[in-house]
Amino acid sequence: MTAEASRSERAALAEAVFERLAAANPEPKGELESVNPFTFLVAVVLSAQATDAGVNKATKALFAVADTPEKMAALGEEGLAEKIRTIGLFRSKARHVVALSKALLERHGGAVPSDRAALEALPGVGRKTANVVLNTAFGEPALAVDTHVFRLANRLGIAPGKTPREVEDGLMDVVPQRFLRHAHHWLILHGRYVCTARKPACGVCLLEEICPYEPKTGGG
Repeated sequence: MTAEASRSERAALAEAVFERLAAANPEPKGELESVNPFTFLVAVVLSAQATDAGVNKATKALFAVADTPEKMAALGEEGLAEKIRTIGLFRSKARHVVALSKALLERHGGAVPSDRAALEALPGVGRKTANVVLNTAFGEPALAVDTHVFRLANRLGIAPGKTPREVEDGLMDVVPQRFLRHAHHWLILHGRYVCTARKPACGVCLLEEICPYEPKTGGG
């Protein structure tokens, strides 16, 4: 099989996959709660190696008192750490969030930038976090590769890769433009609730007929 034929097949499968996901859930939403672009950025930083549900429990009270970079910086590392103690790595995350709050004030007048390079220059913000913010807060067709997206791209064979960046580039190459806005949300939700890591619920999966993954499992 030539590389082009392989890409053509992956593109055709990707189109079929996202047509089904879109039909089932036309407007997928991420599960992190926020009140503005700044609190969304903070929530994404806090969600690293943590569940969205766990982050939401901590940030409900946090964002009630610190929903701007000024308030977050004023809260300080100790004050913030106290409010996010239930989240893994809370001390290092508190340090990053206070530092990025100060950086936003110093470099961007307190606004969250809609530029990838500027986002990635903030403390605690890597490519995945920048992609999530660009996509959800600013509507950009960016695609964040978390553990769920990585797993599904490889299982489905639409963007096989050994690193998140390989998978991201592969998905950007084959996912039709009309699906890019919501692509990572569809994959994350499908990976979280259906195509799980240990025992995917193939028996109730709307992609079962077109998915090449073996061995299929039952379940629901």
